[in-house]
Amino acid sequence: MVNSLLMTVVLFTEHTKNVIGGRSQSPSTVSQQQNNSQTSDQKHSEAGYNTLQSGTAHIYDSVDAAVNKDISTDSVSEPTELTYAEIELKSTKKQKKKKENKEAKIDLVQSAVSDHGSRITSLESNADLVSQRIHSLEAVCAELTENYSKLKAKTADLEGRSWRNNIRIIGLLESVEGPRPTVFFLELLSEVMGEQVLPAPPELDRAHQALVPKPKQGGKPRAVIVRFHRYQIKEAVMREARKRRGSLQYRGKLIAIYGDYSPEVLEQRAQYRGVMAELYTLGFKPSLLFPARLRITTKEGEQKLLTSVDEAKNFLTAHRNAP
Repeated sequence: MVNSLLMTVVLFTEHTKNVIGGRSQSPSTVSQQQNNSQTSDQKHSEAGYNTLQSGTAHIYDSVDAAVNKDISTDSVSEPTELTYAEIELKSTKKQKKKKENKEAKIDLVQSAVSDHGSRITSLESNADLVSQRIHSLEAVCAELTENYSKLKAKTADLEGRSWRNNIRIIGLLESVEGPRPTVFFLELLSEVMGEQVLPAPPELDRAHQALVPKPKQGGKPRAVIVRFHRYQIKEAVMREARKRRGSLQYRGKLIAIYGDYSPEVLEQRAQYRGVMAELYTLGFKPSLLFPARLRITTKEGEQKLLTSVDEAKNFLTAHRNAP
């Protein structure tokens, strides 16, 4: 648009010059008006020149306005090289800022990973130390467990042996022994066993009723515990009691005499009850030895010693299925 206006200005200027020049310099005009109208020609030339200046000024104003409009339009629609550089600079700055943010985040992650690594290393070291201590404690615990088992077995054996001189008498009336139980049971045993078993009165350390609550009126009387001073005398009484089991009487009342054992030994011996009952039905004669061993006497008089309930069950199964 600016170029077309400039071209118009140039053409207009040339045309005006030709008009003015034609009027002042045309040979036909000069020859006709040389003398009479010289002054009129001069006025016409000045008027044409003024018209040219006014038109040129108007055209130049139009050109300036058009140029300014084009410049403003171009600056909006078509970026200049400076605008491209600014955009590129801004983009570079944004990318740089993003990169810096990423690097900062990466630094934080690396710091956290490094911190976690040091903590994990510390935990692994502590875990190794704890593992070593646990291994040592397990060894100590195993040793203590073994010692405890040995001590428990030894204590049970000692307790059981301390009860080996005791007998338990069942079937007597409650409080029949009176205020002097030791003297009463010394006379009772001598009377029941006879002189063949007890040629002299036995030595008794103590005698008392079982340590259980006193029964109500008419209830089952408590057993009586008698402790012999000598184990051989106690064994002689027990052999005679086994021979006469079911026939021992005191003043017309049926009584029974058994060995007295600790709770642990009683629990072990109780496991043989079922097996012993079946052995009796098959014609065998089972008997329990201290603390919990089963001695079986066959019909032929042979004896077999079993040290566990499993052995006793196997023996019973084999003879139960025998033809």
